[in-house]
Amino acid sequence: MRITETADLWWKNAVVYCLDVETYMDWNGDGTGDFAGLAQRIDHLADLGVTCLWLMPFYPTAERDDGYDITDFYGVDPRLGTHGDLVEVIRTAKDRGMRVIVDLVVNHTSIKHPWFRAAERSKDSPYRDFYVWRSDPPPDTSKEVVFPDQESSIWTRSEKTGEWYLHRFYKEQPDLNVTNPKVRDELAKVMGFWLQLGLDGFRVDAVPFLLETAGVDAAEAATFPDPHAYLRSLRSLVTRRAESAILLGEVNLPYEQQLEFFGGPDGGELTMQFDFITMQRLYLSLARGDAGAVVEAVTSRPPMSPDSQWATFVRNHDELTLDKLSDDERAEVFAAFGPEESMQVYGRGLRRRLPPMLDGDPRRIRMVYSLLFSLPGTPVLFYGEEIGMGEDLDAEGRLAVRTPMQWTAGRNGGFSDAQPRQLPGPVVSGGFAPEFVNVADQRHDPDSLLAFMTLLIRRYRESPELGWGKLTILEQPHPEVLAHACVWDDGTMVAVHNLGAEPRTVPLTLEDCDSTHRLADLLQEGSTPVSDKGEVELALEGYGYRWLRVVSADSRRLV
Repeated sequence: MRITETADLWWKNAVVYCLDVETYMDWNGDGTGDFAGLAQRIDHLADLGVTCLWLMPFYPTAERDDGYDITDFYGVDPRLGTHGDLVEVIRTAKDRGMRVIVDLVVNHTSIKHPWFRAAERSKDSPYRDFYVWRSDPPPDTSKEVVFPDQESSIWTRSEKTGEWYLHRFYKEQPDLNVTNPKVRDELAKVMGFWLQLGLDGFRVDAVPFLLETAGVDAAEAATFPDPHAYLRSLRSLVTRRAESAILLGEVNLPYEQQLEFFGGPDGGELTMQFDFITMQRLYLSLARGDAGAVVEAVTSRPPMSPDSQWATFVRNHDELTLDKLSDDERAEVFAAFGPEESMQVYGRGLRRRLPPMLDGDPRRIRMVYSLLFSLPGTPVLFYGEEIGMGEDLDAEGRLAVRTPMQWTAGRNGGFSDAQPRQLPGPVVSGGFAPEFVNVADQRHDPDSLLAFMTLLIRRYRESPELGWGKLTILEQPHPEVLAHACVWDDGTMVAVHNLGAEPRTVPLTLEDCDSTHRLADLLQEGSTPVSDKGEVELALEGYGYRWLRVVSADSRRLV
């Protein structure tokens, strides 16, 4: 095993942590999180073991979509700080061993962006073709909208010119026309600008919408025959400007189509993609207490380039979408984890965090995160997951999971000294309020979720097999148990998880193992002997989990 390879392709065994500067830490007391506050909390992330910091949009915004409606692609929202403050965060993070990526939101702009304002003022504006327009009334497109509770069409009429502009998201977010070479040139400049400031790549928002040519004049679309060639050019740009930088893409499509966005089996397009399929099947397995659904997902992943990688996650900043489940399967997950309509969103997802969905049961919460980190791929955490934060169901839509970070048991959870009315939103109340869930208390509790997550991340980083290895599902008789091995060169990791409430004894047979081997526990003390035939029996409590490294008599690995 060449451990040095993990430095070249760092993203394959990274730990990614996503946060919104606005809700993370307020340092100047105005009620809004800022870069100065984030800088003061970099050591928390370093202690946790984070290796890649993902910043949600921090650009100037019209505040229609929580920062995703951008008015200046080159700017920093003055509420959050300055370019200098951002550079200090980047430099401090890198000093602590963390790379930094940021949201690249270039499928659309805000209606208040100078480009759109110019395009709307006159049909003769040079920025007119930066967007997609039509002069005739559009057909019914209500089934194509992303936010069905907010919009009824993907076209909105501009009162200034009398024509309709395309928008896949809110009407305040007109789509850019990527078939226009001037648009592509501008987006390349945007990426080059941020890479020059020292960033390590981008999380690319809504990639399929960015590449689509729907609504564009046929003659113009013909000049852009291969959108994936454009995606390849963006990847080339990134690696030329910063050779180890990445593109982490949001592509919520079936696996076969996701493979196209990697660039096929040989790669060359997106470096990483979120594995929405496994996430959704995981929740179905949790609802059923049966590992079958998540096994089906991870074994259905298509073969791909060794340089490509899946990003695995339990929840992100959006709704917890269940759109790839059948209606009946989605109903099962709703019944288990979001039975009230207020817990659901868009008819396809949940707006809850994991701990409340599992009724705060520490056994189940830890089992889920243990499973997440043990699956092949790169784990992505959303801020607050490390301490088990809850949600605010009184907040609108997806804002339910974007509440202020809970640092202490004090006022505003230690997020800000400002009056509560000045905060981006209320701090979570009830059983997951700061007096019960906060960083400060958990730092001093060896049995806390924070302590467990820190150990989990440490063991994950010590086990490159999990990011690099080949997955094998191990046969055993219990449907509620998932047992799998990850093998990379001479290293083998075995992980066993019980999704059921009843204890189980799990018999396994390990290939190429005999009594000269043992299984060393990584999350607890002890080890398990292996028989001459490679057989072992592993005891699991209800919702139990174990990570075990196969150790030979002559192994030089530290355990």
